[in-house]
Amino acid sequence: MAMRTEEAGPSGLASALVAAGALTGDWLPSFEAVPRERFVPDRVWPGIPDGTRQNPLVDRRQDPDAWWEAVYSDIPLTTQWDDGQHLGDALGTTPSSSSSQPRMVFSMLDDLDVADGHRVLEIGTGTGWNAGLLSHRLGGESVVSVEYDAAVAKAADSRLRDAGLRPLVVVGDGRLGYARCAAYDRVIATCSVGTVPSAWVEQTRTGGIIVAPWGTEYGGEAILRLVVGDDGTASGRFTRSSAFMRLRQQRPVHVPHGAYLKGREWPADGVRSTTALSPAEVGGWVEQFIIGLQVPGAFWTVERYDDGAYTLWTYGTDRQSWASADFEPGASEYEVVQSGPRKLWDETDAAYRWWQKQGQPGFDRFGLTVDSGGEKVWLDSPDNPVAAVN
Repeated sequence: MAMRTEEAGPSGLASALVAAGALTGDWLPSFEAVPRERFVPDRVWPGIPDGTRQNPLVDRRQDPDAWWEAVYSDIPLTTQWDDGQHLGDALGTTPSSSSSQPRMVFSMLDDLDVADGHRVLEIGTGTGWNAGLLSHRLGGESVVSVEYDAAVAKAADSRLRDAGLRPLVVVGDGRLGYARCAAYDRVIATCSVGTVPSAWVEQTRTGGIIVAPWGTEYGGEAILRLVVGDDGTASGRFTRSSAFMRLRQQRPVHVPHGAYLKGREWPADGVRSTTALSPAEVGGWVEQFIIGLQVPGAFWTVERYDDGAYTLWTYGTDRQSWASADFEPGASEYEVVQSGPRKLWDETDAAYRWWQKQGQPGFDRFGLTVDSGGEKVWLDSPDNPVAAVN
C-alpha cells in the first residue's frame, strides 16, 4: 500500500507544475480552490506522462493511498473505456474518457490566455476538472462545457455542483459547439481532432482564440493555438506535443489487415525491395506527424517478434494499398514489400527525407490555417504549405 506524503499531494504537485512552468501565478488560486481529487472517480487507470499507455486499475475503496498518489501525480488518469461498455477491472480496448495530465491542463489554459469578462466554450467535459478551473477563474456563468456522453456529463455536473461551481454543462455533439451562447472569446477542446470543426471558428469572436489538440490519421499530435480573424479564417501555430483521445465523431474506422491481402498469404502480390531507412526512424511522435501530413490517408500497425524484430505495416484508407517493412536489430538494410496503387513505403521515405532536409523541425515550427477552402498546415509561415508527397 502506498503511503501519503507531502510530496504526493496538492502542494507537491503544485510545486512540480510551477517548476515546469506550467502552473503560473494567475492559475494557482484556482488550482488550490478546485482540487483535482474532487473530480476523479473512485476507479482509475493511471497513465504515463505522454498519455499513450495505461497501468492497472487503482480503486480508491481498496487502496485509498495509491489512489491519492495517482491523483496527485503529473499523469493522465483513464476513467472510462470503450464508451462505457467496458465495466471490468482489466484494461479495456480504447480509453474514452480521462482526467488529463495536470501539466497539459495548465499549459493549455496558459495558451488560452483568458481574462476577466471572457466567455469560454469547452469541448469535452470529462471529469469536470477543467470546467471547474475555468469557472473558478471566470465565474460559472461565463463557461459552457459540451460533453457527448450523457453519463459522463451527468457525473461531471454533479461534481461541479458539489464544489459550488455552476458552468453550463450541455450534452451534445462537440463538433457543433453551442450556438445558443455564442459568441465566445475562447474555445478549448480536451479531445483531439483531425479537422477543426467550422462551428468552433464561426462561434468565436474576431481576435478570439481556439486551443485544441490536432493530429494526423497516421499519428503524431500537438496543441494548436488559432486566432480568429475578421474574415472568418483562423490561423496559428502548434505549441507543444500532446496525446489526447480523439473526438468521438472523428475517430477513424479502419478495415482489418486481412482485407488488404484479400485472403492471400503475405507477400500476396506485393513487390519486394530493400531500404536503408530503418522502420525505427519513423516511429517518433514528430516523425509520425510529418508522415501524416505528407502521406494522407494512411495508418500503421506493428507486428512484434520475440527476438526484438518487428514488421511495420502501413495501410492506405483506399483499402487497396499496403506496405510492410521488416526491422531487425543491427541491420543496415531492411526488406520492404509494397502492393496497390500507392507505394506507401516510398511515400513514407520521401516524407522522412523532406523532414531531414528542413532541419528536422519540431512541432513549434508548424502552424495551421482554417479558411473556406479547408485546412492548410504550413512550416514557419502560412505561405509555405506542407504538401503531400504523392
